[in-house]
Amino acid sequence: MMSFISLLLVGILFPATQAKQFTKCELSQALKEMDGYGGVTLPEWICILFHSSGCDTQAVVSNNGSTEYGLFQISNKFWCKDNQNLKSENFCDISCDKFLDDDLTDDMMCARKILDKEGIDHW
Repeated sequence: MMSFISLLLVGILFPATQAKQFTKCELSQALKEMDGYGGVTLPEWICILFHSSGCDTQAVVSNNGSTEYGLFQISNKFWCKDNQNLKSENFCDISCDKFLDDDLTDDMMCARKILDKEGIDHW
């Protein structure tokens, strides 16, 4: 009984990061405002995100000496800052862990910057 109460208190004091594994339908609803941005259609975004992150906001992948975070697989090399790469350019001016929750607002903001600077071939 005592360990249950301790576990309950830990769960209350340290809530889990809210993450989401999107279905393609949920993702198309959440990314409506990305439709057509930079000439990229919503079905293209869905396809890109399905293949890069599996539509999982907690996806973290090591790739050629950098780490990519979240749904859009945003790299710590240029776009965000983490504890692994303190010399990141951090063009999106954000901590990489912000891409691991279910709030896609900052993810989409950074994805637009990447698209403006690198184009869709970045993904």
